[in-house]
Amino acid sequence: VQLQASGGGLVQAGGSLRLSCAASGNRFSFNTMGWYRQAPGKERELVASITFPVYTDYANSVRGRFTISTDKLKKTIYLQMNSVRPEDTAVYYCKAEKRWVGVYWGQGTLVTVSS
Repeated sequence: VQLQASGGGLVQAGGSLRLSCAASGNRFSFNTMGWYRQAPGKERELVASITFPVYTDYANSVRGRFTISTDKLKKTIYLQMNSVRPEDTAVYYCKAEKRWVGVYWGQGTLVTVSS
């Protein structure tokens, strides 16, 4: 199973960015997919997750600004990031989990927010 994250880059504070994470190689559907981030010198933290079919969860720091969504096949998830702030600067990782099978991580995509 591979998770390919993309969409990171440099954005000005107040701007928007959309991250994508595409899963491949899995013959099963995941139970949960989500986005995590890790800023320099900090621990990796949950940003947003979706437990299929519809339950979503967000970190307090991004609630109301970020939105997680998925395609109909549940093979790709997106993170729409609006009103970004310098403190959103981090490497963003996608994660997928299939109960009793395993947990999978993508390679990370860097988001840099300039003030």
